[in-house]
Amino acid sequence: MSREIVINATRHESRIAVLDEGQVVELWVERTRHRTIVGNIYKGRVTKVLPGMQSAFVDLGLERDAFLYVSDVIEDLEEYESETPDELHLDDVPQPHRTEASISDLLREGQEIVVQVSKDTIAGKGARITSHITLPGRFLVYMPTVNHVGVSRRIEDEEERVRLKEILERIRPHGHGGFIVRTAGEGRGEEEFLADLRYLTELWEQIRRRAEKSSAPNAIHHDLDLVLRTIRDVLSPEFKSVWVDSVDQYQRIVEFLDQIQPQLVSRVRLFRREEPIFDEFGIEPEIAKALKSKVWLKSGGYIVINQTEALVAIDVNTGKYVGRKNLEETVFRTNIEAAKEIVRQIRLRDLGGIIVLDFIDMEEPANRQRLFEALENEIRKDRSKTKILQISEFGLIEMTRKRVRQSLERSLTQACPYCGGSGRIKSNTTIALEVWRELMKLRDFHEGQDVIVRVNPIVYGTLHAGDPIFEEVERTLGIHLVFKPDESLHHEQFDLMRM
Repeated sequence: MSREIVINATRHESRIAVLDEGQVVELWVERTRHRTIVGNIYKGRVTKVLPGMQSAFVDLGLERDAFLYVSDVIEDLEEYESETPDELHLDDVPQPHRTEASISDLLREGQEIVVQVSKDTIAGKGARITSHITLPGRFLVYMPTVNHVGVSRRIEDEEERVRLKEILERIRPHGHGGFIVRTAGEGRGEEEFLADLRYLTELWEQIRRRAEKSSAPNAIHHDLDLVLRTIRDVLSPEFKSVWVDSVDQYQRIVEFLDQIQPQLVSRVRLFRREEPIFDEFGIEPEIAKALKSKVWLKSGGYIVINQTEALVAIDVNTGKYVGRKNLEETVFRTNIEAAKEIVRQIRLRDLGGIIVLDFIDMEEPANRQRLFEALENEIRKDRSKTKILQISEFGLIEMTRKRVRQSLERSLTQACPYCGGSGRIKSNTTIALEVWRELMKLRDFHEGQDVIVRVNPIVYGTLHAGDPIFEEVERTLGIHLVFKPDESLHHEQFDLMRM
């Protein structure tokens, strides 16, 4: 498998793409003015406690107060789902247990607490925070507030899992938090884990001392920027190269890798060609496609992706593909091809929350099972935590994907000023009938008087005085209509002027 990381970095923006066999499968964008705050640690002040919602609002010094659930504030909670880097999945850490403790027993207004951001501000909502701090290193994740030892689920060999746990139990300082071995820790020795452990525990001590000296609200620790975060969390020996088009970023990456993974330094390459790096690797067209709702499949079928506030709906259609044998075979092949592309699009667009997949219905139960297994195999490539339910009798598959940041579409676009974000605007016929109704309201015309109707140029191309709708107006009111295009008018706007 040929995998590469391609980095386009400027003073204003960093864009990073992961290529798998030359195909873009993941893409991240971070702008200098709008850096993510996920992973940052703050000393905050509780502004409001809501017993009815078992939560609280905390002032971090940001535009909006952050949101804290009761399960993320109980200090003696040892069994929880860690807000660790996206690719880390824990097999032996269950979901938070339902506690009977009230948030009002744990927090009070005005109280100062140390918290970490687990989710960015999304759709106008404040950031999600937790008091369970996680500090990722190269091979370990340190959890200073939780007494737990775990191993990433992606490390599947049972003997290796046992070996790693034994090393952790042997080297970790008891009573000083817990550790989880990251995927990159597979096959590593005790000395490498010790170096990571010392670095992380010292980092926590620095953060703790900083918190003691500062007053809320205040940021006391910033996570790495997108470039170094990707090198820390994503780069592994399976990548053959890291391409970067900035000399400064190239030097930063080499210096960073020299400290954490010296054996991978030789894979970092400076892109020196005149052509933009994202054009050279064919990434720019993929970004343009990722902002469109329709995605064509090679067979001629297509999928449609629609994001809403509540969920993401993905619909599969046969399109131009008519198959060769029978309907069931045509539908099955379209669904299998679509399953692979859907997972790629989910990763590429960084879709999260509830996702509903509407595959084309199949009669054969065996085909439904094969489709589900194909989807499961593809989703294993995703670093983010996902959960998939079996195909329903209506051919739907429901899944959830951990949402930490805005999706690619939400990051790169804004609400349409025409449709207000609905994705629809009034049709030309609707606008024509609105013009007709307004004209029919007018009175006191002179016989043969000219009335100018100014409309958007696109609408103008479909309107004319010879239209039966407007012939009736001219005949009834005794006037003459003159249509004129006006680029300054919104698609749905029009203006009437008597001459």
